[in-house]
Amino acid sequence: MSVQALTYLFVGASFALYLGIAWLSRVRDTRGFYVAGQGIPSIANGMATAADWMSAASFISMAGLISTMGYAGGVYLMGWTGGYVLLALLIAPYLRKFGHYTVPDFVGDRYESNIARVVAVVCAVFVSFTYVAGQMRGVGVVFSRFLEVDVNVGVIIGMAIVFIYATLGGMKGITWTQVAQYWVLITAFLIPAIAISIKLTGNILPQVGLGATLTGDVDGTHGMYFLDKLNQIQRDLGFSEYTAAFQGGWDKTNVFLVALSLMVGTAGLPHVIVRFYTVKSVKAARWSVFWALLFISLLYLTAPATAAFARYFMIGSLNEKAEEQLPEWFNNWEQTGLIMWLDDGDGRVRYEAGDGNEIFRSGTLPGSEIASIRQQHQLWVDSDQTRGADGRIILRNRGLSGPDRDIIVLATPEMAELANWIIALIAAGGLAAALSTASGLLLVISSSVAHDLYYRIVNVHASEEQRLRVGRGVIGIAVVIAGIFGIYPPGFVSQVVAFAFGLAAASFFPAIVLGIFSKRVGTVPAVAGMVSGIGLTSFYIIGTVFFDMDRWALGIVEGGINPQGFGTIGMIVNFAVTLGLTPLFPPPTDETKELIESIRQPEDAGPGLDLEDVL
Repeated sequence: MSVQALTYLFVGASFALYLGIAWLSRVRDTRGFYVAGQGIPSIANGMATAADWMSAASFISMAGLISTMGYAGGVYLMGWTGGYVLLALLIAPYLRKFGHYTVPDFVGDRYESNIARVVAVVCAVFVSFTYVAGQMRGVGVVFSRFLEVDVNVGVIIGMAIVFIYATLGGMKGITWTQVAQYWVLITAFLIPAIAISIKLTGNILPQVGLGATLTGDVDGTHGMYFLDKLNQIQRDLGFSEYTAAFQGGWDKTNVFLVALSLMVGTAGLPHVIVRFYTVKSVKAARWSVFWALLFISLLYLTAPATAAFARYFMIGSLNEKAEEQLPEWFNNWEQTGLIMWLDDGDGRVRYEAGDGNEIFRSGTLPGSEIASIRQQHQLWVDSDQTRGADGRIILRNRGLSGPDRDIIVLATPEMAELANWIIALIAAGGLAAALSTASGLLLVISSSVAHDLYYRIVNVHASEEQRLRVGRGVIGIAVVIAGIFGIYPPGFVSQVVAFAFGLAAASFFPAIVLGIFSKRVGTVPAVAGMVSGIGLTSFYIIGTVFFDMDRWALGIVEGGINPQGFGTIGMIVNFAVTLGLTPLFPPPTDETKELIESIRQPEDAGPGLDLEDVL
């Protein structure tokens, strides 16, 4: 069967499975809609959490980043997994014992203010829409290539599927759907990596294959270590070695800031935190974190090998090829507009370094054609107006290294010439990763508006039926907005998702940690901290990414702070503002102090440790 026929088969079967689960899990009360009736087993919740968290960024984009960044790409691995340690120790069990539905619920009750609740709702919605933009972008990328439909049509199909199973089953339906999606995405990610590892090195484990010797005899490579060969290729083309540390502007300080932003962002993401409300007990919440880490590690420990294999095949199959020699995978993906080659006159494709950047989607065009090409393919004219031998301006891709990073994992099975069914399977996996996270984010948006705004503030006497109707209506509106973000994405998948983590780090993490471990922090300091943290971080990200604002060095980073790591600065500002204002404003009431003590104190134990005791 052809790749397209197999893709329709795999994607259609997986969609039918998701919709069937949603129908069987449909709910009629808010407890089932928002927290799945708090009856999900910890191992199932761990799978659902893994699927919820391993979004299109993890499945589609992360290995692409590592492939182009090399060593420094490990910042995403460290940040996105290290955050779960913070989540397990500092947040998950305490919020589960608190027993409410949402993070804004915790913030509103802990800080005794509907203003605090509204600020938390705004932060949750802002973070979630930023995050869901990346997921819908991933859906569009997969559909545009494997089903050969327009990107916009693919986004609309994804919107319809998410809307159906999110509104039918709420959190209960989403949870059991995510269990199925986990197995789809992990199978789709592991099989190509295992097949390529066997093909190149004879090792069934990709992690071992990454450090093993090549078994083939292409250009005398037999017996040569795979990474040595990859480093040699990089050097020959003018790049830093693949295993070289901190290349391409990623100095130690930026790596640290981005890793920390991703870590604390993980511990502050509302769609991840809400998963720990769905289990039966605090003990089950702790076990959920354990299972989630185990299931996540299967993909994350494989991603570096997948990234290196992709780099090896991509350069080898493209560099110095004449147009008629270009491989089939290139021609297939060129139709999506996510990879292109513009002839500079000699009819050959080059993948090489230049001016500190990789130049792949480059070529020369008459000035009259530049505007339309730039708009269609997001290319830019170099600042020095570099011209080819014939005087025509050279175009380069804007901030991207080689092909669009979001296609690298999806295209790798084609690059390696694997079986058609493996190529089709990875499409189903990419969709499972994107849709599982999108559904969780949409439910956070729904619960934030329907529960925390409508029920807790606007209409406190609303019936179960009214609350469910509003919740489902909000999901519908949110799906449309998410689709618009998918059609007009603000960046590539991992970049957009990293922004969401930074916003979560700057807004929720300090408020939640101080809310649990300090009985002195009151309403005004907490609200001021959240507003200042997310406000500063949003300003910096929007300014540097969309308005060419100069990056701030702040005396710590030569060349400025990467916007993906500015959430760390926002978090520090949040903590500083909150703790600085705390002595100037009254503490919480005695009832709230007792509530704080109760969620920190295990059964049959003495008083818990207070942050003020440490400070």
